[in-house]
Amino acid sequence: MAKSRRGRGGPESVTETVDGGVAELRPDRDRPRGWTLLIDGAPQSHVDLDDPAYLEFSYQRRLGHIADLAAPPGKPLQVLHLGGGALTLARYVAATRPRSTQQVVEIDAPLVQLVRRQLPLDSGWRIRVRGGDARAGLAKVPDGWADLIIADVFGGARTPAHLTSTEFVGEVRRVLRPGGCYAANLADGPPLRFLRGQIATARTVFPELCLTADPAVLRGKRFGNAVLLASDRALPVAELTRRAAGDPHAGRVEHGRALLDFSGGAAPVTDATAVASPAPPAAAFD
Repeated sequence: MAKSRRGRGGPESVTETVDGGVAELRPDRDRPRGWTLLIDGAPQSHVDLDDPAYLEFSYQRRLGHIADLAAPPGKPLQVLHLGGGALTLARYVAATRPRSTQQVVEIDAPLVQLVRRQLPLDSGWRIRVRGGDARAGLAKVPDGWADLIIADVFGGARTPAHLTSTEFVGEVRRVLRPGGCYAANLADGPPLRFLRGQIATARTVFPELCLTADPAVLRGKRFGNAVLLASDRALPVAELTRRAAGDPHAGRVEHGRALLDFSGGAAPVTDATAVASPAPPAAAFD
């Protein structure tokens, strides 16, 4: 059952119990039709209905940069989103690359219903939202279908174990066309064991990798998000570095030898050894 709370002279906050916990859509005081999605109090994503090309969160900006650089400006893409949230990145691609065809796989059906009801999609956007587990949904996509796959899947603020293995990343590569890109939003904190393992895992499948994150996260100073980009072609590292450095919360890009050194000899993860990403510390979202 949805509950609403009126903001001061503005739109109401909406809360509803979904499969993943208590979802809240909280109005943005600075943007008349901006909304933040929180699950159990943890911020998940932000949407501006007036400007779907606006990305508030740092990790979503980094994913947006990757979408911008995945093909020449304005060229339509075929994009698969594993994890839907408030459909922020699907909206972004639709706004910046008209006529793109997108599929979203999201396991939390009540969350999808809440988002589509409160933050409706433009009827002209080619976005199809499928219910179900991300890996099961990935298995149904034809070989070579996607130009870009974005994985942003969290259950209880943790990436599920079965979405962290070499077998999973192998399925990702099957679905990507030659030259396509895979971008994964990962969360970790000191000692960064999970993040290092994910780099090693992706390296077994893709020859080209880079990682973008807040420098404090890369130094193991705090818990946070890092975006891993992988492909079978050379990556636009210089432009990605320039864009990340220019963000409101500047990010750093690791690539090549520096990324190999960062991974520190971590072992690739398999289905047999995979574990979920670590839970964020209690103070992570204060």
